[in-house]
Amino acid sequence: MARRRQAVTIKHVASDAGVSLQTVSRVINDEPNVRPAMRERVQEAIDRLGYVPSIAARRMSGSRSYLILALNDRARTIADWQSREGSDWVGQMLLGGMLTCARYGYRMMVELVDTHADHVERELAAAFAALQPDGVILTPPHSENPVIIAFLDRQGIPFARIGSRDAGPGVPITMDDEGSARRATQLLIGLGHQRIGLIGGSSEYSLSQRRTDGWRAEMAQAGLSTDGLFAPGDFTYESGLASAHALLAQDDSPTAIIASNDRMALAVLAVAEKRKLCVPGDLSIISFDNSAAVRHAQPPMTAIEQPVAETVSQAVEHIIRELKTGEKQAEAVRVPAALIERQSTAPLAKARDNGLPGSA
Repeated sequence: MARRRQAVTIKHVASDAGVSLQTVSRVINDEPNVRPAMRERVQEAIDRLGYVPSIAARRMSGSRSYLILALNDRARTIADWQSREGSDWVGQMLLGGMLTCARYGYRMMVELVDTHADHVERELAAAFAALQPDGVILTPPHSENPVIIAFLDRQGIPFARIGSRDAGPGVPITMDDEGSARRATQLLIGLGHQRIGLIGGSSEYSLSQRRTDGWRAEMAQAGLSTDGLFAPGDFTYESGLASAHALLAQDDSPTAIIASNDRMALAVLAVAEKRKLCVPGDLSIISFDNSAAVRHAQPPMTAIEQPVAETVSQAVEHIIRELKTGEKQAEAVRVPAALIERQSTAPLAKARDNGLPGSA
């Protein structure tokens, strides 16, 4: 049986180069306090032995942990996982964050924290003591929690606030929610729709208000009323059902509905079917998120594709840039989203215009 090849460690490099472990670590971390001749000697040993630095080795200098921590809301994340309803926020977050971290020799971890708990600072302090992250990514609603933001500010490490554009510590990064809602509304207006409803998201997220603002602004610009066309939701399927029933039960019901996430859009589709409305012949639907659930719905849904992976990737880039240069991002970052057209949107049906059967 062949013997397993022993992995090359930092100790092997130090022995080969005739230097201390700390010197090898300083070279790995590209620290300035190493003489050029010593740096060259260590690098030659690394190349000769084929050594790949581990996080433990890089941490030996004491200046970096090479770990970026993403904080997600515990209750919502667990509920999403348990429901298995197709939300892929966490997967996209890991895709963008982990790949970008890897390019710079970092690692990303996800920690679940209760955003409204009275012991949130204690939870954060325990996580920081155990993991000692170099930077933090806050996702909604953590990104607008003043207690969490103040805690991170006191730590003196870079962090990004996804979904927030408020002034304050950390880099605010949004996915252009207002602009995305305007583009969705523009599409429907271009298709001849005038009665365009919106099912809003949870009021706990400022992005929900920005989507509502974008819809209202575009409707106003086109000279169209929004009276009776807004229904509140909270991103759950159940709230989508209630809001869709409320909108479609009106005598002058909307001919198109924008839902603030995929679950609520699927609920609109279910209500339309129950009310014998054809999608898109009687009712056009646009969703936010663009998860697999709406891509494979019948009909496949037009959706705003939330650029979660790209947004988290940019958050990592900003954090690592600040770690290297000390320069803080001065302005809010806006990551554009895409509008993907599918079969759930179509020109306003003449039957609806003329009040013919099938329009109720």
